[in-house]
Amino acid sequence: MTAGRMFVTLALVAATVTVAACGRKSGLDTPYEAAVEARKEAERNKEPLPPEPQKPDNDKPFILDKLI
Repeated sequence: MTAGRMFVTLALVAATVTVAACGRKSGLDTPYEAAVEARKEAERNKEPLPPEPQKPDNDKPFILDKLI
């Protein structure tokens, strides 16, 4: 294996590890929960408040939910 090929392989491994480590490990936020959290954060920072979020009317399961 040449030095150039080894360098490219190590760079690809490093890039893969870096991308795989992105994100946070926790449950998913619903749009309603995210809007409530954004409103609380804006209130704490004394910024203009976003509109009051409305609770969803129905929470019907989606066909692809079983994959998650």
